Amino acid sequence: MYSLIRPLVFRLDAEAAHRLTIAALKRTPTGRPPTFPPSLTTSIAGLGFPSPVGLAAGFDKDAEAFAPLLGLGFGFVEVGTLTPLPQTGNPRPRLFRLAEDRAVINRMGFNNRGQADACRRLARRDRSCGVVGVNIGANKDSPDRIADYAAGVRRMAGHADYLTVNISSPNTPGLRDLQAGGELAELLAAVRDARGAAGPPVFLKVAPDLEIGDHERIARAALDHRIDALIVANTTLSRPPLRSRHAQETGGLSGAPLAPIALDQLRRFRAIVGGELPLISAGGIASAGDAWQRIRAGASLVQLYSALVYEGPGLARRIAAGLAERLQREGLSSIADAVGVDA
Repeated sequence: MYSLIRPLVFRLDAEAAHRLTIAALKRTPTGRPPTFPPSLTTSIAGLGFPSPVGLAAGFDKDAEAFAPLLGLGFGFVEVGTLTPLPQTGNPRPRLFRLAEDRAVINRMGFNNRGQADACRRLARRDRSCGVVGVNIGANKDSPDRIADYAAGVRRMAGHADYLTVNISSPNTPGLRDLQAGGELAELLAAVRDARGAAGPPVFLKVAPDLEIGDHERIARAALDHRIDALIVANTTLSRPPLRSRHAQETGGLSGAPLAPIALDQLRRFRAIVGGELPLISAGGIASAGDAWQRIRAGASLVQLYSALVYEGPGLARRIAAGLAERLQREGLSSIADAVGVDA
């Protein structure tokens, strides 16, 4: 059905279409999430995931539709990015479909209604219906971004199954500087202290545009500060060959052209951390084959977003079914048995 309505959706401005999708999901009756084959169940950081296929942050920015999204067949949903204070983000237009490339460019700039607004909805959720992570960021005009992250951890910890510290968006000026050596250590120490001993697991989301030596430094900082997993990676500022007229728009590129970059970054981090630190792969995943490749390269979980624009809302179920078939074909009883076998 999605193939029939997609041309109509694509006639709308990309951001308007996204808002329409969220509005429709909010009106969707929320039932129990689907039952996945036991072979897809996996555990990282003490959390049980019924499927390794999750929804990346950016789709449900304000935690409005996480329950129906879990019902679509995602093994987990990450909401946000949420900042301490509401902010409007960058001027429009700021979201572009590159249909010829099956890609998206965005320069949204952490537009959201703030953490307090999202807390009201997250506080009412039925935790038995699935894993919901909260992606936190800093306000663009904050005088102390590290303090913003610490405040976000304290405010959102009681409402999240896990927290993601997002320092990898290219659309907030200077944010990626927090990936640098001294600032990263200071940030992770502040996050650890804010979480305390009883808080939820904390994941760190990194950029794909890293220099030589960055992978080792980031991995060491994550291990030293007891970060529970790395999400590799966010959108890229690089521009591989593209056909769309939007190719030179500023912002982060996601979708199919990001796939080889994200896979390469995953392999680099896996070579450094081995099995010592769980890895979550994001970027350009659009099929069960893509997800299987990332898992074999070292990812315990995968996340997608841009592919939904082109493949429709049934994508998570199709990927999960495809992974279960792969496991059966390979004679493996658990998705965990496939993690890193090609590393």
